Amino acid sequence: MIPALTLILLFQLFGEVLSRALMLPLPGPVLGMLFLLVALSLSPGVRRIVTPVAQFILSHLSLLFVPAGVGIVAHLDELRAHGPALAVALIVSTLAAIVAGATAFVIVAKLTGSASDD
Repeated sequence: MIPALTLILLFQLFGEVLSRALMLPLPGPVLGMLFLLVALSLSPGVRRIVTPVAQFILSHLSLLFVPAGVGIVAHLDELRAHGPALAVALIVSTLAAIVAGATAFVIVAKLTGSASDD
């Protein structure tokens, strides 16, 4: 378990160092996760080491929601004051994302000739 956690954290550290050194707009942990994905794809040894720990972490994933719940309770007054505006922003941004995704799909389908002209 310790070698797998060390490997995961080393990939995160590598991504963080690279992201800051090159001043990339991509967060370090995301970059590290991409490198880990490449390593998992290319090396069965890395996959064998990381798989049990990854399954353990995924089985306890719900624990990661505890800090978010505590944050909501701690800032309940602000949530009451700005809740309606947040709800509108969430709904509008969700609808905008759906429209943008559907529009991109239609454009790509037309460009590739996959669109049906029924």
